[in-house]
Amino acid sequence: MRKFRLFAIVFAVVVILFSSAVLWIGMRQQQLDQARMKEARDRDSNVFYEIFVRAYHDSDGDGKGDLNGITAKLDDLQEMGISGIWMTPIHPSPSYHGYDVTDYYAIHPDFGTMEDFERLIEEAHKRNIRIIMDLVVNHTSSKHPWFVEAKSSENSPKRDWYVWADEETNVNAVSAIGGKAWHPVSTGRYLGIFWDGMPDLNLDNPEVRAEFIHIARFWLDKGVDGFRLDAAKHVYEDLQGDNKRTEVAEKNVAWWREFRAGLEEVKPDVYLVGEVWDAPSVIGPYLDGALDSGFNFDLAGRLIQLAKSENATDIAASIRRVHDYYAEVSGGKFIDATFLSNHDQNRVMSQLEGNVDHAKTAAALLLTLPGRAFIYYGEEIGMQGVKPDENLRRPMDWDEVERQHNDPDSLLNHYRRLIQWRKLEPALAFGTVESYATGNKCVVSFIREHEGERLLVLHNLSGEPQKVGLESKAGIEAAALAVTLASAPGIQYDGGEVTLPAYSTAVLKAK
Repeated sequence: MRKFRLFAIVFAVVVILFSSAVLWIGMRQQQLDQARMKEARDRDSNVFYEIFVRAYHDSDGDGKGDLNGITAKLDDLQEMGISGIWMTPIHPSPSYHGYDVTDYYAIHPDFGTMEDFERLIEEAHKRNIRIIMDLVVNHTSSKHPWFVEAKSSENSPKRDWYVWADEETNVNAVSAIGGKAWHPVSTGRYLGIFWDGMPDLNLDNPEVRAEFIHIARFWLDKGVDGFRLDAAKHVYEDLQGDNKRTEVAEKNVAWWREFRAGLEEVKPDVYLVGEVWDAPSVIGPYLDGALDSGFNFDLAGRLIQLAKSENATDIAASIRRVHDYYAEVSGGKFIDATFLSNHDQNRVMSQLEGNVDHAKTAAALLLTLPGRAFIYYGEEIGMQGVKPDENLRRPMDWDEVERQHNDPDSLLNHYRRLIQWRKLEPALAFGTVESYATGNKCVVSFIREHEGERLLVLHNLSGEPQKVGLESKAGIEAAALAVTLASAPGIQYDGGEVTLPAYSTAVLKAK
């Protein structure tokens, strides 16, 4: 009996000591993680957040999102890890979307005042959040005073600010985007490649070019950090079947170089990202002294398809080929603007048919691959919407934000973790990418490298656990690796094989 009591006492002591040790190790690891996060808190995640202003946050109860609403949410965006905001047009406009502007020097009254705008810029910069504005240079509203004057008479001083048909013009031509190109008024026919409410500006007119440089410099003086340039490849006359398409592209690039030069005189680090909705081969020339970035529409579709199909491809190899080309044409001065969807496309969750696991996979791919990642508001909570456009731009669901905020396994918290990873490991935010083949058809794998540090990233695309054997290659010493970031519990590495739970992501680096 005494032996049993002695054994029980010894056993209890061992359990207590072991539990204390485990608790200490756990607390120590938590302290280390907190220390790493504190150190990384102010690092640049290289993640921007697109806000459709009218739909984001309403500060005054009038049912419309506004500038003060964005200011009120800056702390939340900072906590999420966002380093920049792209605001869709905020100028006066007769349309809800704002892409037909009537005054480039003013704020739409629905969104607030110039003082509200200046306060937003000031508060954002206090939190190391940059602000870029949408700028529409291809066209104005048909209600803009410039066009009202231009159409009033063939002798109007503003007549040559727009593009008018002459006797040699094919007025039945189709625009590059597929609609009617020429539209009648009493004094002639004008070009409007999007629709008749958006007359195209004449960028061959030096007065127009000078005016838009002046407009942009006005907003730079207000503190904005750059511009998202709408329809950047459609600035000059762009018609289907036109044998001048190459000439048009060259004129577009030349204009954006002129625009950039005019802005760099007052802000050398201005950031310009263009909507060049086309293949990388078309985007490339714009990166040669004109734009910093072009949105990577090709990659967006491929990431969605990877997540949806659960079949791995060597995505790193294709990205590397594009980046090598961009580096060649830009002299190494480019930033790939990556994203999953925007205000013109069906929302990610709708494309993925409501599958949250697939949405998490798509986010993990986006935020561990190279580029300046852009997140469309509501994407992080799985908002849905399919065309027409109004359905893609519905009000932000703040009740869902609150619900997901309190759920550690939510899509929102998944996005937050991934963005924090980019702060913890700069290679994820700014590094290059290389292929790393594992032979597993359900696992996407690649290497990220920055300033000599190499990370191995593994994504299990499938709903089943996967075991992945690692080999020493491509500058990676398999036996020296350890899991440094994991999206789910149960990720294990024994020095030769990684176990990945369903729909999980692991980042490994040298111990």
